[in-house]
Amino acid sequence: MFDPRDPDFLADPYPEFARLRADGEVHRHEGLGLAIAVSHAAASAVLRHRSLGRIWTDAQPAEQFVSFNLLHRNSLLENEPPVHTRLRRSISSAFGRGHVERLRPTVGKLARQLVGELAERGEGDLLEHLAQPLPVAVIAELLAVPEADRPKLVPWSNAIVKMYEYGLPPEGQRAAEQAAGEFVAYLRALAEERRREPGNDLVSDLLQSELSEDEVVATAVLLLMAGHEATVNVIGNGVWALLRNPDQWRRLREDPSLLDTAVEELIRYDSPLQLFERTATEDVEIAGFRVAKGEKIAALLGAAARDPEVFAEPDRLDLGRTPNQHLGFGAGIHYCIGAPLARIEIGAALAALTELTPELQLTAEPERRPEFVIRGLRTLPVSA
Repeated sequence: MFDPRDPDFLADPYPEFARLRADGEVHRHEGLGLAIAVSHAAASAVLRHRSLGRIWTDAQPAEQFVSFNLLHRNSLLENEPPVHTRLRRSISSAFGRGHVERLRPTVGKLARQLVGELAERGEGDLLEHLAQPLPVAVIAELLAVPEADRPKLVPWSNAIVKMYEYGLPPEGQRAAEQAAGEFVAYLRALAEERRREPGNDLVSDLLQSELSEDEVVATAVLLLMAGHEATVNVIGNGVWALLRNPDQWRRLREDPSLLDTAVEELIRYDSPLQLFERTATEDVEIAGFRVAKGEKIAALLGAAARDPEVFAEPDRLDLGRTPNQHLGFGAGIHYCIGAPLARIEIGAALAALTELTPELQLTAEPERRPEFVIRGLRTLPVSA
């Protein structure tokens, strides 16, 4: 069974996933301490089964993770009905007030500005100059975070999401709690400002919903972490995939009508989120594998995305692939609420790159982040 800390595995996990799929749809991974569903059908069943839920248990010792636990205990992602139903209804209502479409022109303008600056520079790290600043600026705009405060958001997010990896050392755990505490305090202050002076932003709308203040804070943090981390890594992993497949880069450059299917294919091809856990609320069977009440099973999204039973030539990047039934945004009641905004951001980045940097090339081998669950690059050096 694979070791999620092995650099060779992290560099290219897909051959190992193929071997696992050939041996069965679900396996017990002793190192991770749970079962993993590796076929598309089994992973989809894990995500959709109503007796497999997101059951939050506080990080321990609880007194050392007060803010981290507060964020997750009140999160849409970590709750099941009826709490999940209430949270999603309120958040969907706030989103439904036109915030995503309002941001579409801003996202396109911002992407062109960032890529234009990279083109003027001639070379640089695509993560630093596009993939990272674009989504955080968009989420900051959505929440109306003042410009001066925006540099704080990415370090907070990066520290907190490391808690989702397996075997995080104590110093990483302490950094996650410190970041969570600072983020919570900041958002409480921001919420207080919006109570006094509401604006045309998501925080103001959430405060007028039935959510508690803790739930508003947790929602804002979730939007930043999920929106930022996923989009950064789709853009980073995706552009690297395009530069390794110059025929597909040329295809997209010459045919902008492929933009929408290209976004879906890049999400599928190298999934930014590789694993998503569920806990059995009663005995469940997935693809013949029994999961007892209280036990965990995870959908291995990266493995599901390369299943030849669903995707023809799954290891081939095909920007025109349709249909494309990837599970990159999840499935069932926990389907990503920010998916429409993520698609706009990724599409805007690709459109700006193909138009303003048509001769984009790698200048050195990218450096990979050493994490498994959240799959991404640390650097992507390019010439524009």
